[in-house]
Amino acid sequence: MKAKYDVTKHTLVPKHSKASDKEVKELLEKYSITAYQLPRILISDPAIEDLNVQEDDIVKITRPSPTAGETVFYRRVVTG
Repeated sequence: MKAKYDVTKHTLVPKHSKASDKEVKELLEKYSITAYQLPRILISDPAIEDLNVQEDDIVKITRPSPTAGETVFYRRVVTG
């Protein structure tokens, strides 16, 4: 049996985490949007498979940025 590769350890994969209810509420209020207006990420995406997320949860993605230090993106979890 082949060992499973952990994609979260790769240098090109940014940090993914499940957004808290407070973060989601503040995000949606700040931009006056609904969760369904956020970009989507598949529940089967290897970068989030260990986060224990369900459909319609929000994932916070933190990427390094040469100009801003780090940037934060949000994605809504969907089934494929």
